[in-house]
Amino acid sequence: MADALDADNPFATPSALPYGLPDFAQIREEHHPPALLAGMAEHRAEVEAIATDPAPATVENTLVALERAGRLLHRVVLAFFNQVSADATPALEAVEAEVAPLLAAHRDAIYLDVRLFARLEALPSDGLDPDTAWLLHRTRTAFTRAGVGLDAADQQRLRDLNTQITTLETTFGRDLLAAQNDAAVLVTDEDQLDGFPADARAAAARAAADRGLTGWLVELQLPTKQSALAMARDRDLRRRIFAASVRRGDGGDHDTRPTLLALARLRAERAQLLGYEHHAAYVASDATAGSALAVVDLLTRLAPAAVANARDEARDLATALERDVPGGVLEPWDWAFYAERVRAQRRALDDSELRPYLELDRVLADGVFRAANALYGVTFAQRHDLVGYHPDVRVFEVFDADGSGLGLFLGDFWTRAGKRGGAWMNTLVDQSTLLGERPVVVNNLNLPKPPDGEPTLLTWDEVITLFHEFGHALHGLFSDVRYPSQSGTQVPRDFVEYPSQVNEMWAWEPTILQAYARHHETGDPMPREWAETLLAARQDGEGFATTEYLAAALLDQAWYRLDPQDVPTDPDQVTAFEAASLEAAGVALAQVPPRYRTTYFNHVFGGGYAAAYYSYIWSEVLDADTVTWFEENGGLTRASGDRFRAAVLSRGGSMDPMAAFRDLRGRDPQIAPLLARRGLRDERRI
Repeated sequence: MADALDADNPFATPSALPYGLPDFAQIREEHHPPALLAGMAEHRAEVEAIATDPAPATVENTLVALERAGRLLHRVVLAFFNQVSADATPALEAVEAEVAPLLAAHRDAIYLDVRLFARLEALPSDGLDPDTAWLLHRTRTAFTRAGVGLDAADQQRLRDLNTQITTLETTFGRDLLAAQNDAAVLVTDEDQLDGFPADARAAAARAAADRGLTGWLVELQLPTKQSALAMARDRDLRRRIFAASVRRGDGGDHDTRPTLLALARLRAERAQLLGYEHHAAYVASDATAGSALAVVDLLTRLAPAAVANARDEARDLATALERDVPGGVLEPWDWAFYAERVRAQRRALDDSELRPYLELDRVLADGVFRAANALYGVTFAQRHDLVGYHPDVRVFEVFDADGSGLGLFLGDFWTRAGKRGGAWMNTLVDQSTLLGERPVVVNNLNLPKPPDGEPTLLTWDEVITLFHEFGHALHGLFSDVRYPSQSGTQVPRDFVEYPSQVNEMWAWEPTILQAYARHHETGDPMPREWAETLLAARQDGEGFATTEYLAAALLDQAWYRLDPQDVPTDPDQVTAFEAASLEAAGVALAQVPPRYRTTYFNHVFGGGYAAAYYSYIWSEVLDADTVTWFEENGGLTRASGDRFRAAVLSRGGSMDPMAAFRDLRGRDPQIAPLLARRGLRDERRI
């Protein structure tokens, strides 16, 4: 390990920039490895001092001291892993591969330390402030779930498992990114792009040019469904794009199957070593769901009605296909295209008409930011003097209603070769009154980048994604907690999606929609009848959307409910296991594949959602109920926004999250609003 960090390393001291924004203008790739190593060494020394303190354990010298420890490591880790996820290079990926197992071992050294646990156990639970009492409870739970009670031999096996798992997670993410880049579909005949609007063609041409190719490159998004499938009139091109999407990681130079099988097996063994039936049980026991049985009960309760609705939708689409291809069979690559056709016929509206009214900068300023201002009084000012980790990143200072600085928001919206797929939120600085730190948060999307000077036009789904991710950002920005480990989104996986999903509702709010939905050339507002149609069409396609989601969530559960010896050993068995699992769960529809197939299911093999992909629908129960609360309490008002901020957004992980929900709603959540939203009211199907 490293000695003290050189003073000229930008991580050696806390950043002097506003809000502690990492000094990306100074940080270079070579600064990360020594800073990570020095951070681990410094943290170990601090923890050792706590563990060997001769004074009796107190909240201050043990619990609070643990919260204060590891500051160098924490700020380096946040900056490094944000960089790897959003702008990876081969050098950074090599550092990640080297340091990931070291970080796993470092965590084990802390959470398997019986001396630290004994000091925590010696602390009284009574008489503490509520947030401190909750911190003590959660910290003890973390030690127990980490295996501090195991004997020496089992602890050593656990350390080995954690190291292997961390290494394989890194491998999966790296291989999937490479597979996704390689799977991009090159088009050399422009006639095949019939149906692509001008800006989408320009973005595809730019993507090809950026890789030194001639033609148009259709880059893939992380889910199975690709936005290009709704545009392409050329059926063979749709087939090629779909095939490229579902084959990612399934063999070839970047085969993810051996890695994911090893991950499933090792996680299963670890769960049983820790005393749980399987990994799904281990995950659910520490979430708001409480048990894997409760998770599967919800998913299977929703599946029959969702599938029935999807079959109804498929019949409508097959009729539309028949007009173009007499005798043709509806295939999965046809679904998005004909769904748009049917919507256009039924609603006289489709994405090609909407996109010119949904320009990124206007949606951000007059939609996302305007809604936040109306609800919470916050304002935003771009800081051109502050730079992000990539030239495309924009930095905004966020001001509270009283004009005081609240934090920084970084927007990174365009795709690039080194950026993992999907959309997500990261933090670069966690809010904490104990440490006197205010939040710095990042939103990432993967929108095709247009040629310079051209607008970025969004689909309606991308508008919703922008509002969704900003809901996560607000959760981080509005955090008002004492302890850094309780900041913002540091809540259970099946609760963290709740505030972000609530924020989606404001995309539909008529006054907000009227403000941001304006033609990018003329500035004319979206026709009123179109806005009304959008509102009326909210349940269109819910059969497909719910079924593809449930298929992925149930597939995740299937992999992580296995005993170690039951995990397939042959990569060629992955497809068969997937098919059998979907069939057994009642969600095997040929035209509606899972939102993520196993080989590119980064959430559960490369990310933190293993056995927790159910979290989105679980959180949506809370979200739909809260939308009803907003509607009952005036909708888009400061009073309602401030109440939601005080009860939920500001609390972070400083209390039982379900208690925060009950504080807002006055009761436990009810499922009826979710069923109504997704068109699942028919009790015969529930």
